[in-house]
Amino acid sequence: MSIAENLERVRREVDQACERAGRDPGSVRIMAVSKTHGPKLFAEAFRAGQRLFGESRVQEWEHKREQLHSLLGEDVGEIDMHLIGNLQNNKTSKAAWLYSAVDAVDTIKVAERLNAPCAQAGKVLPVLIEVKLSEEASKHGVDPYAVSGLVRRIHEELEGLEVRGLMTVPPYSDDAEEARPYFRHLCEIRDEAQQATGVALPELSMGMTHDFAVAIAEGSTCVRIGTAIFGLREYATTPQEEA
Repeated sequence: MSIAENLERVRREVDQACERAGRDPGSVRIMAVSKTHGPKLFAEAFRAGQRLFGESRVQEWEHKREQLHSLLGEDVGEIDMHLIGNLQNNKTSKAAWLYSAVDAVDTIKVAERLNAPCAQAGKVLPVLIEVKLSEEASKHGVDPYAVSGLVRRIHEELEGLEVRGLMTVPPYSDDAEEARPYFRHLCEIRDEAQQATGVALPELSMGMTHDFAVAIAEGSTCVRIGTAIFGLREYATTPQEEA
């Protein structure tokens, strides 16, 4: 199937999941996870109407964006690209300019490094707090008990950032139901953080190709879909690396 056909199928399945959950389909956005996929496949998704994308490597997106100029021209400016991977400290300044949002803030140090260039330029960068709910060493994020404190500090101290919500990646399982407690827990953490800080946190980024229907049932506002749109990633080594 073509990228356009894959996208149409995913959109239909997301709408169906929203209907089953009694939710407005417009309340859930689809993020096309394009990391490791080349600019031609990316351009196909863009031409099929996709605008929200996720990449995890700053250098990869910087190079790909340059290539996309020859494929999409000025339309490149319409791409809503989010950083969804672990952000190295030495990449923060560049990330603040390359991405329209960063969905992987897990320390005040990373937040401060992102804030510096944004505040200097008068830019406000939307961010999500990544929460670690799994014991897996491969997972990143702030501990649940520290979420409210991090939200409060960013909101009160860093004028170049706007905390929009939370994100998490549960342990991979072939059974999507295994992820439900993690999604539910993130929603509870979000509610507690809102109450403790008074900061609105409307976004919950959770759910991937294999478990997005469960995530939607538990309140996700953004599902990260890679495999179902682009196919298997060339450099993936384990199933849990497939969005």
